[in-house]
Amino acid sequence: MERTKANLSDNLTGTPQTANRHLEERLATTKYPARTGSSQGVCENGIPLSTVPDSWKEERTRSLEDNEMSLPSLAAAYTTILRGLGEDPERQGLLKTPWRAATAMQYFTKGYQEKITDVLNDAIFDEDHDEMVIVKDIDMFSMCEHHLVPFIGKVHIGYLPNKRVLGLSKLARIVEIYSRRLQVQERLTKQIAVAITEALKPAGVGVVIEATYLSHVYGYAWSSEDEQQDSDQHNAWSVP
Repeated sequence: MERTKANLSDNLTGTPQTANRHLEERLATTKYPARTGSSQGVCENGIPLSTVPDSWKEERTRSLEDNEMSLPSLAAAYTTILRGLGEDPERQGLLKTPWRAATAMQYFTKGYQEKITDVLNDAIFDEDHDEMVIVKDIDMFSMCEHHLVPFIGKVHIGYLPNKRVLGLSKLARIVEIYSRRLQVQERLTKQIAVAITEALKPAGVGVVIEATYLSHVYGYAWSSEDEQQDSDQHNAWSVP
């Protein structure tokens, strides 16, 4: 998958200040064509947004009822894992561990039971404002789908409004909804950018994620494919 769009660096390296500067410079220097009517904005492959389905409105694959129904089977799976590790699930310190671990995993992936519209419907405002909006250093916690271990970091978001703005706190909620799923950093970056684009139809969107993978930090034994990744990754996505 293409990690960046419109000449944004594939891998942003250096300090967080460097990543912030890339985001600001990219949005500040891009020449966006004037757009009118319902076709304002384009997605990452150049297709007018008016022809792109509002996929961000439809995402919810798990409910609270699903959590209750699946908790016993998740706990049983953790009991099996403990035995596979050579532990005794019946000893005092581990008696409740499977249930705690199952509940924690449901919480870490609670983004599956949330939709973007749950937080955006009452937070999009018509506003005659066309100056750049940037929110930096949004805390991000997610789970690597390849190894089921956390990766944590910061998200920086910038967009150029096109007569519509979003409550600033809702940008952090978008990050939370998509990050609280099993993820890869490249897809997470794109999902955030596309959700904002589809919701606001702005003149442009830029997203930068800087993350550290705890599996790398603790020296997990990687395959040759995994070794291509660094413990600190920087990904960026911009639209258009």
